[in-house]
Amino acid sequence: MDKNIDLEVVEGFGDEWSRLDQSRLAEEDQREIFNSYFCIFPWQKLPKDAIGFDLGCGSGRWAKLVAPRVGRLDCIDPSRAALEVAKKNLAEHSNCQFHRASVDSIPLEDESADFGYSLGVLHHIPDTELGIKGCVSKLKKGALFLLYLYYKFDNKPWWFSIVCKASEIGRLLISRFPYFLRYFISQVIALTIYLPLSRFS
Repeated sequence: MDKNIDLEVVEGFGDEWSRLDQSRLAEEDQREIFNSYFCIFPWQKLPKDAIGFDLGCGSGRWAKLVAPRVGRLDCIDPSRAALEVAKKNLAEHSNCQFHRASVDSIPLEDESADFGYSLGVLHHIPDTELGIKGCVSKLKKGALFLLYLYYKFDNKPWWFSIVCKASEIGRLLISRFPYFLRYFISQVIALTIYLPLSRFS
């Protein structure tokens, strides 16, 4: 039985990706966001027809731009709802395989993958370090692994940390609401805070 998993978080993200499936995101915007994460990824070091995995694939937003560059991409997520969205978004990529699994039970042979990535996922599980080790165990020696985790804002001004702490408290409160109310509040915040900030930044 999987232990290193937060089932409420899994259910919440499944609901989120079902509502916000990224299908309306403009290609230019998607590529810009993708590049902000993958600009440090050395694609040229991958072998021909490389095999890799996307741990916590969600809607498949990263896989959509990774799949054309590789031989096979294993898309892994513990949420059935998220995987259904990913399958729809990646329907044109025949080299994608889908697995409903947690980081405790990645359905790949040890030391079999040429690369892997997990972006914004492993800080949501009870034991992040153990999750990282689970991913690394599936990689060949010297294989590439791109990882994004929340960090402590060591390189940011003091006020930035205060704003983030306040938003963290807000998220903690909102996350306890029913899904429909959580979704409604998130849309209000997006329209009244994020959208104006994005226009003036």
